[in-house]
Amino acid sequence: MPKYRKKLIEVDLPLDDINRESKREKSIRHGHPSTLHLWWARRPLASCRAVIFASMVDDPSSCTDEFPTIEDQAIERRRLHDIITRLVKWENSNDPDLLAEARLEIARSIARQPSKPRLPGLSAPPPRLNELIIQYLAEHAPTIYDPFCGGGSIPLEAQRLGMKAVGSDLNPVAVLITKALIEIPPKFANKPPINPDADPMGMTVGKGRKAQKVPWRGAAGLADDIRYYGKRMREEAFKRIGHLYPTIEDENGIDRTVIAWLWSRTIPCANPACGIKIPMMKTFQLSKKPKNRHWTKPVINRENRTLSFQVQNHSTDVPTEATVNRKGATCIACGSAVKLDYVRQQAREGKMDEQMTAIVAEGDRKRLFISPTYEHMQMAFSAQPKWRPGQTITKNPKVSALAYGTTHWHQLFTERQLLTLTTFSDLVSEVRSLITRSGTEKEYADAVCTYLTLATGKNADYGSSFVSWHNGRDVIGHVFTRHAIPMIWDFAEVNQFSKSTANWIGTIEWVAKAVEHLPAESNKGKALQADASTTVHANDGPIIVTDPPYYANISYADISDFFYVWLRYQLRDQYPELFASILTPKEEEIIAAPRFEDPRQHFEHGLNKALKLMRQRCTDDYPSSIFYAYKQQEEERDGQTSTGWETMLNALIDSGFHIIGTWPIRTELSNRTNAMGTNSLATSVVLICRPRPEDAPSITRQKFLDELADEMPKALDQLTREGHIAPTDLAQSAIGPGMEIYSKYSSVTYISGKPFTVRDALMAINLEIQKYDERETGDLDAESQFCVTWLKQHGFDEGEYGVAETLSKAKNIDVDDLADTHDILTSENGKVQLHDIDYYHPPEHDPELPIDDRGGNMTAWEACFRIAYHLDYGRWDADEVRGAALVFNTKGRYTERIERLARILYNYHDSRGEAREAYPFNAVATRWNEIFVEANRSHQETLT
Repeated sequence: MPKYRKKLIEVDLPLDDINRESKREKSIRHGHPSTLHLWWARRPLASCRAVIFASMVDDPSSCTDEFPTIEDQAIERRRLHDIITRLVKWENSNDPDLLAEARLEIARSIARQPSKPRLPGLSAPPPRLNELIIQYLAEHAPTIYDPFCGGGSIPLEAQRLGMKAVGSDLNPVAVLITKALIEIPPKFANKPPINPDADPMGMTVGKGRKAQKVPWRGAAGLADDIRYYGKRMREEAFKRIGHLYPTIEDENGIDRTVIAWLWSRTIPCANPACGIKIPMMKTFQLSKKPKNRHWTKPVINRENRTLSFQVQNHSTDVPTEATVNRKGATCIACGSAVKLDYVRQQAREGKMDEQMTAIVAEGDRKRLFISPTYEHMQMAFSAQPKWRPGQTITKNPKVSALAYGTTHWHQLFTERQLLTLTTFSDLVSEVRSLITRSGTEKEYADAVCTYLTLATGKNADYGSSFVSWHNGRDVIGHVFTRHAIPMIWDFAEVNQFSKSTANWIGTIEWVAKAVEHLPAESNKGKALQADASTTVHANDGPIIVTDPPYYANISYADISDFFYVWLRYQLRDQYPELFASILTPKEEEIIAAPRFEDPRQHFEHGLNKALKLMRQRCTDDYPSSIFYAYKQQEEERDGQTSTGWETMLNALIDSGFHIIGTWPIRTELSNRTNAMGTNSLATSVVLICRPRPEDAPSITRQKFLDELADEMPKALDQLTREGHIAPTDLAQSAIGPGMEIYSKYSSVTYISGKPFTVRDALMAINLEIQKYDERETGDLDAESQFCVTWLKQHGFDEGEYGVAETLSKAKNIDVDDLADTHDILTSENGKVQLHDIDYYHPPEHDPELPIDDRGGNMTAWEACFRIAYHLDYGRWDADEVRGAALVFNTKGRYTERIERLARILYNYHDSRGEAREAYPFNAVATRWNEIFVEANRSHQETLT
């Protein structure tokens, strides 16, 4: 019996509600903290908020004096679930009444501890009660600490719930973002703006007759100053460099503001007789909108050997194919093809240039597309920046431009872009001086300038020559559409002085709205730079909630240098501890980067050190939560195969953690760029851990198996009957109760002393899950169990790869192996789909024979479908029972499983009214004896 009170997260979560809101949050923009500045793979705020709340509140089963019966506990658990269901909605994230309700529940759980004082002033009016509760949490609640804070989602949501929040990260860009989220706003909460246009007595909310003046609350005053001084910067910048952003006349002679200039990179044609520079175009279409379709047409002057572009609104004579792809390029003038190596060589020799292909301008309710002019090209080339980020780009395959001679960060920008970014950067310093001269304290001036600097960082993301024009939506893209810097051949140069896509004032508005929505009136937070493997900044027994780096998926330090070089230019005097180095720290970074001699060993060593340090410092009274999101894959090491999932479980257990639960939380949209066309993850598993006592006993394998057999059925009952866990989530969630038993012991061994490994434990846990589900799936192989579970949720339609990956982790199998080795599904383009019965026809050379190259490796699922195919009426003229028996003999050791699986598949189709689809599986079950007899007969014939 544990000495601590179990928390809700250790027993049950409303996963469907958390998953739904976590996915939906990815499409929310205005006011969302993620719009403050880009960071990669942020955890959705909804999932962080739910995990933190459920980690703090007691599960009713630990409060038997208040909830003595199981029925009472279930009612109370539903009430807590209702709070989470409302809490995870983005629209409710700043609802003062709901947040006060959530904070009160957390405080009640804390107050149940004998060492803590009673809650004060519960009869106080709501505003005063909320203040008392926040004060109580500040004094008596443990700190929520995230040692890999990244984009700051976890400490931000801890702060929103009234907790003391501390975040640290090795990367200075991540630390700066987190400071802007949790550290700066509370310092100036409820402070009126200091700009001369603001009314210090209050702000106006609402419009028209509903408009009213209210006191400045939260970070609204800070946001107002960001808007004011951001506008001042725009006005001053236009005075200095506005002439480099000229207007363009439309066909009626009206001056129009340019939104963007579209360019193509060019290289000399390899054909000496041609002499034209090849435009590297992915597409010639400027807009796909039905009412505004436009193309840019290449015009070749063979006499002068020059190329120009002419915009038109029809497709006559416009090439439809790209001139560049992954293999190389094709000259639009002579048709000569060159390989990609030639393109790279020309680029490295400095022979890659830019050619303007079109101008996009602001029109009347639509974009205008205008042909390039000589004056506009010359204006672009005339810019002369006084400063440029000259730091070297670290070699990394995620930065494709390196192969084309782009070796320094300033080469990712045109000269005009560099001048614009440095102009706005210099103006940040001038704003700081302007604010301090007005008599305002330097700390506040630094705060405003921090957000203005983050705005310039956002504009670097949109204001680079590695940005595409999105011709489906007619908007500017940005550099980091994925966790890399890919090569962009035809790029868009934005006009930050326009009123359209990616303009400066629009960026300032994004930042200001994000600041307005921050929980500034809650407890103060702290963000620090630290190596998680050597330093823990919260030394008061914190609750660890963290999202460690993703193995080799994201090269955080290498790609964040893109922002660092600009942030350092503006903030190294304000934050000398963050921006002391030329580039971000690399050697201590805990990822499997190719720059390390043994990337995997470096990652595992660093992560193990970090986990051990967390175990030493974390509290014993609350569970810690660790997000896991590494792609499942098997690797050979010392003659043994292991998966990333096993590696993470091993690391936690070896570090001294007791794993209590494993909750799958779907967090990603399937339409995000890095998921489209790829088998990328859509799910994180949250591992719930407690510190394992130093004197935890050892146990033998048999005793572990006996305990597992006793406890797993009760745990599975709770998950399925009370928790209503979805079929594809059940297998992953059920690992939690099993690993809780395994990891509470210092070791589990065979009688011989040989370790009973995590892999062995996972197999034993899955066996117990099989036994529990035996009425339905019997003792099917793991691959067939996966298929049954997948069928219940997706049928034979496509489903997301990430969801399949989560289910496969629980079964300790590999999705790609199911596709490649077992051939029972397709896994491509980010989707997974089971093969239906039509796929399982025998080889063409002999329709009676099953596929014979896998033999005993054929799964029960495949065998069942192949037998069913033979028995399906009207398919074969040959003896269908003989063909089915041949499959039976190939997979004879799974005979009982095949029959049981056939009944499952029949019931599935029958329950859906699919009589035609159910027939062959009914035939398998009803003709099983015939097949068995024929199989024995043919087997004896083979022997004789």
